[in-house]
Formats: sequence, structure tokens, C-alpha cells
Amino acid sequence: MQFGIAIFGTDRSIDVGELSREVEARGFESLWLPEHTHIPASRETPYPSGGELPEYYRRILDPFVALTAAAAVTTRLKLGFGVLLLIERDPIVTAKAVASLDHVSGGRVILGVGGGWNLEEMRNHGTDPGRRFRLLRERVEAMREIWSKEAAEYHGELVDFDPIWSWPKPVQERLPVLIGGNAENTLKRVVAYGDGWIPNGRRAQLLEMIPEFHRLCEESGRGRLPVTVYGSRRTPEAVEEYRSLGVDRLVFWMPSGPRDEVMPVLDEVTTLTG
Repeated sequence: MQFGIAIFGTDRSIDVGELSREVEARGFESLWLPEHTHIPASRETPYPSGGELPEYYRRILDPFVALTAAAAVTTRLKLGFGVLLLIERDPIVTAKAVASLDHVSGGRVILGVGGGWNLEEMRNHGTDPGRRFRLLRERVEAMREIWSKEAAEYHGELVDFDPIWSWPKPVQERLPVLIGGNAENTLKRVVAYGDGWIPNGRRAQLLEMIPEFHRLCEESGRGRLPVTVYGSRRTPEAVEEYRSLGVDRLVFWMPSGPRDEVMPVLDEVTTLTG
């Protein structure tokens, strides 16, 4: 089982490059960053974790810029999007950005994508929340066409373009696209078009859903697809429980704060996973 670190990197938190070096030096496999382009000042959508939305959501760095900084100061650390809100992004532009990061990093990108939860944020991007999962699938499929074809085209219900040329192509022969979410329908989406599942470790029923996911994968004929639990509890019991369920990767959140807040937690997780 692999272990990764996630953080809401902001203009007030530990420098991402500095954190990346510390994470790699401690033997972790990957660093993960979330995405929100903005937070609407007027919002009716409830925060999924309950309570008030933490202020760091308003301040997070663009993950492409931050992960490029991480790539520049590391050699082995994998660079994870956890998750990219592809439903709010142009697929042609995003395909080039992802492939470019994979190119400059030497093939280290893991692309987690999701349908999001903030309805007002989606609408500000012109995305119909009711059709976002159809849009997510088409944008993933369109990006794969761009990455794998010299002259790529895609003709879907919501994404449509005639043949285009776009380089660079990813270094990885099949750049992994993990589908985020904890709903029952998420499992079907992963089996249909994902390269793995990245559920939120803080949601209920996850322990029951992991065996169900493995069963669906086998029944589909795709074989075993990897599971990345995003936001594991920091206890030996949690690590062993997920290991026994065949989880492939655990990602642990760091506090969104300065170095003196982050490093003790990173050291705690290093001891836990060592």
C-alpha cells in the first residue's frame, strides 16, 4: 500500500515546494492538491462535511501552478490532483495542461477528477449541475482522445470538436484518471470510464463500499481497479483496516497552515506509515 499527503495549499500555508521536498524525503509516494477556482460569496449549497466552510477554501492555490513547483524540486514524488473539477474546465485546454505537467515532471501525474458539490460555483462556470456527470464523462473521454491520437476528435452530446492537433502527449502510456465521489453511482462511473476510484475517507459507509467496488470491477470484466482513500484517519487501526480491504493508497491531510503547524503532523504520519 502506498501513502500520500494532501494539503489545501494557500497563500498563507507552508510553501508547496518546501512541503514537497519534506514529503519526498520521508518516503511518501505522492502529494495531492485540491481545486476550487473560487467560492461564491453568496452560497446556499451546504458544506458536505457540515458546519461553516473553512476559510482556506477561498484561498487555495491553482493546482497546476503549485504541482509544477512541486515537480521542479523533486524527482520521484507523484503529483496528484485531488480532485480537479473538470466539469468547470475546458477539456482541450485542460488536456494540454495535464500533458504538459506530465511531460515536465517525467511522467508523475495522477489525475483525480470529480463532479464537485458547490452548485453556485458550477453555475458561475456555465455548468448545469443536473448534467455535470454526463459532462464529466465526456470531458474525460475527450481528453483521452487528445492524449492518444495524433489528430483527435470527439463528438458527444456536450463536448464536440472536429480533428485537432495538440502536443505534448503525456509521458505515461495511459495517464491514470481516478474518479472521485462516495455515492453509489460513483462506483458505476469508475467501472465505466475510470482508471481507479478516489473516495473521501471521511464519509460514512466507505468500508462497506470498497468490497462492493471490487465486486463490480470483477463482474464488469475490467479486473481489479485501484482504490485511493483520500483523507484517511491517522491511526494504526485505520491503516490496517484499509490494508485488509485491499486499498492501494492512503492519503493523509495536513493542516492548511504554516510550517510549524504542518511539520509535527507530517512527522506523526511518517511514524504511522513507516
